[in-house]
Amino acid sequence: MKNPKRASASPKRSFDNPKSALETLEQDLEALRLRTGLAVANPDELDRLRADVAALKREFYANLSPWQRTQLARHQNRPYPLDYIRLLFEDFSEIYGDRLFGDDSAMIAGMARFHGRPCVVLGQQKGRDTRQRLARNFGQAKPEGYRKALRVMRLAAKFGRPIFTLIDTPGAYPGIDAEERGQAEAIARNLREMMRLPVPILVTITGEGGSGGALAIAVGDRIHMLENSIYSVISPEGCASIMWRDAGKAELAAGALRITAPDLLSLGLIDEIIPEPEGGAHHDHVAAAALLDPVLVRNLDELDGLAVGQMLDRRYQKFRHMGQFFEELPV
Repeated sequence: MKNPKRASASPKRSFDNPKSALETLEQDLEALRLRTGLAVANPDELDRLRADVAALKREFYANLSPWQRTQLARHQNRPYPLDYIRLLFEDFSEIYGDRLFGDDSAMIAGMARFHGRPCVVLGQQKGRDTRQRLARNFGQAKPEGYRKALRVMRLAAKFGRPIFTLIDTPGAYPGIDAEERGQAEAIARNLREMMRLPVPILVTITGEGGSGGALAIAVGDRIHMLENSIYSVISPEGCASIMWRDAGKAELAAGALRITAPDLLSLGLIDEIIPEPEGGAHHDHVAAAALLDPVLVRNLDELDGLAVGQMLDRRYQKFRHMGQFFEELPV
């Protein structure tokens, strides 16, 4: 006779290494899926195995460290902007080139419809395999990418269309060719111009939000983050290399930087955290898009109710009040 007090969940596990933890979790879940695919005479055994899967996933994903969330934000199967565009928008028509130098395939920009309403959508695309990643420059835009984005956003302002930006980039491209063509100027110009565009701007960080490369299309009226995305002035590896001269201390840096969605919400740097499907957005692209869709609809409806001057003033105040400032006491 089976012990009736036997726990249905797997024993508590310890995940010290984030990468191996994710791999171990995926292997365990796949093994359980194979077992549940076999003919099992006892229905209770099937129920127990399903409970094991659910408990194991909840245990791991409910207690992720900042470094583990960083690994999830970088997961190669995570939905990229083109995936969200396909699932959330209709009639997407991509626009190419900045009319100054050329086209940057790391930056996606174009016209579309959102629930039937004409709009503009932007985002950084990393690529799934090696060929795509090289073509997309791993989602790291060059000056022509940011100038293309601004060109398209100005078209949105001209025709009164809301702007949606989907951010997933490790940062702006740091190569010498980008610097020669004015990388810093292109990013700075976007920051200034986005602050005064007279149309609603809704920003969603879907994966990595890296430094100025992300901020260049992240000045908006509403800033959302997916549950397992990150947003930071520098990558954990870069921070560790500067602070401790050791990129191997990236896990320590990830905790110190406060790059996760809950941290940024508590600091007032974002407006809302969007939940992900159980196990992360990389498990179910359709479900991830379905969770994002009503948030975008609700926020766009709220912004539509504001006069242009009121919307621009709130946008300015939003960014003006970010950060913590302390007055120096007189000696």
